[in-house]
Amino acid sequence: MRALGVDGCRTVWVGIVLNDGQPPRPLDPARLKKGIAYQPGGRHGSGGRPRFASAGAGASAGLPRRTGWGFPGRVDDVGDGLLTLFLCGDVMTGRGVDQVLPHPGDPELREAHVDDAREYVRVAERANGRIPRQAGFAWPWGDALRILDDLAPDVRVINLETSITRSTEFAPGKAVHYRMSPGNVPCVAAARPDACALANNHVLDFGRRGLEDTLDALSGAGLRAVGAGRDAGDARWPVAVPLPGGRRVVIFSCGMGSSGIPADWAATPDRPGIDFLPDLSGATADDLTGRARAAKRPGDVVVVSIHWGSNWGYDVDPDQVRFAHRLVDGGVDLVHGHSSHHPRPVEVFGGKLVLYGCGDCIDDYEGITGYEEYRDDLRLLYFASLQPGTGELAALRMVPMQAKKLRLHRAPVADAKWLRTVLERASRRFGSRVDLQPDGLLALRPGAS
Repeated sequence: MRALGVDGCRTVWVGIVLNDGQPPRPLDPARLKKGIAYQPGGRHGSGGRPRFASAGAGASAGLPRRTGWGFPGRVDDVGDGLLTLFLCGDVMTGRGVDQVLPHPGDPELREAHVDDAREYVRVAERANGRIPRQAGFAWPWGDALRILDDLAPDVRVINLETSITRSTEFAPGKAVHYRMSPGNVPCVAAARPDACALANNHVLDFGRRGLEDTLDALSGAGLRAVGAGRDAGDARWPVAVPLPGGRRVVIFSCGMGSSGIPADWAATPDRPGIDFLPDLSGATADDLTGRARAAKRPGDVVVVSIHWGSNWGYDVDPDQVRFAHRLVDGGVDLVHGHSSHHPRPVEVFGGKLVLYGCGDCIDDYEGITGYEEYRDDLRLLYFASLQPGTGELAALRMVPMQAKKLRLHRAPVADAKWLRTVLERASRRFGSRVDLQPDGLLALRPGAS
């Protein structure tokens, strides 16, 4: 028997599925399309979970040109002078992705029955064909880099879900560990993120030393980390991205146990760690909004990037909804949720954008079957245009992508239509409607609230 670990709450076997702490049970043969399947299960719970060089590489597909593209702050039919943010879900450039980059690290894994990260590359190749080795730092981003150039956001925020280290100190008690070689940091830098959110359930996969290595690697590349630090003060401190006219986008990053983050990963006054939220209570929300108000200057926009929730499903926990609303009521302008493997509902509350789950962005899950109804090979790049000064949403555009050969490609029209239908159905309870535009982008319909 062999097994592949896609997520800390799943051990993925060929032929059987081993539930955490439970005896093996037969797997439905219908789910074994390519010999590999996700273990059914809803939460990360007991462990971890499965996520540039030249900006033009691999961008031949591009986007149809539209009036105003390439000019920051311009959205057709909305107006000039807007503040546009790029946001995405989990960016996991470790494990199999790391192995196809120019400076692959140690491929050792300590997953059940899988001890070599190159196995994930082979699984992806069996699904979609040969993947070049030393493919170039921009490879995983593929067409996304051209899209970023075309839509020209003012600020770029990613959730970086891997440790960047050469450490061999695997965190105990985790079924899956994500590690990227420090030599491959230009892969992250290729997307030119203004903030790398680190408050997630993989940044300490190689312990506190691995976290410190990650912070050093990002800093050395001129990239700014948020949500993790060498002590609690560092972990809770936001990143402030300056804008023309003295305005700023102030970004906080925090995470919750519902995404699989161990509580003891929380930073303390004398210990590295992350900004860990103990619960979704009003008191926790008020503490976070109090920090946001203390950091916010007139004209600033505040973003809270939060790692929370289960892997699968379109329902949103009512406590998450109440928490997001309390953040907005307390002065937060945009809630950037992530951790699920697929996009979750979109809401406009009080004029402010709430993304309950942005789904995966980059990872090495390709070729692993199961939960096909969620189409986790399809991804979305989010471009939120806000009114400067108020932070109110003016437009939300989403670019459908597909992961193939460990890189992002523009999704075919049929898949873009599928994403539109699913996202609108999931978001309808929040009053949101989604249109598929002639240029292939999804757009939140004007007037949604």
